[in-house]
Amino acid sequence: MTTTTDTGWQAWQESWDRQQEWYMPDREERFRVMLDMVEAFTGPEPRVLDLACGTGSITARLLARFPNATSTGVDLDPALLTIARGTFAGDGRVTLVEADLKDRDWTARLPYDTYDAVLTATALHWLRTDALDALYGRIAGLVRYGGVFLNADHMIDDSTPRINAAESTLRHTRMDQAMRDGALDWAEWWARAAEDPVLAAPTARRFEIYGSHADGETPSAAWHARTLRARGFGEARPVWCSPSDTLLLALK
Repeated sequence: MTTTTDTGWQAWQESWDRQQEWYMPDREERFRVMLDMVEAFTGPEPRVLDLACGTGSITARLLARFPNATSTGVDLDPALLTIARGTFAGDGRVTLVEADLKDRDWTARLPYDTYDAVLTATALHWLRTDALDALYGRIAGLVRYGGVFLNADHMIDDSTPRINAAESTLRHTRMDQAMRDGALDWAEWWARAAEDPVLAAPTARRFEIYGSHADGETPSAAWHARTLRARGFGEARPVWCSPSDTLLLALK
């Protein structure tokens, strides 16, 4: 990986995408269905909250598909936010907010009181269920009536242990082969970020905040749907799934 000054932020975006695809080969399909659902419920000019936005993967795809959309990206990770700020610098459609989703008042930092859609992917498994339950209540307060919340993440059904084990074995066999072919995993990607002159300091701060591994939980899609309904959404169910991941939609 060359430095940001040599290749610009797009190289880091592409590198992040490749690293994430090592874990989730169906990642782009998830994003496509997510944006299909945004269009179905909000039309082609949505006001979107990109929750735990990271480098802005959802925002980039949102604006490519809906040029008149607006996006507020929220995250706490200083390294990924650095990449997002570099990527969207000068784009008036994008506002980036540094906030901890576990704080009670994080919504006060947002530029809007309500959103047509709140979108998140591969992020909320960093939270334990009590914190996620509270977060869902705050999200329900942000989504307008008729708007949607979409969460794409690992949602594990513990009632199917043999299916889970077989899927995991096959997925990791393929991941091992991809790594032998040159794919970067999470740890190696972050090691390279730590070597970049621009990203080194925010990467160090990132590991001070989060540590090396998530301390969260991966409850089932049924738990997510039940909790979202209890927190104020009218309907909630999966709208897409792979053998290991689910895209769950909640309608206000």
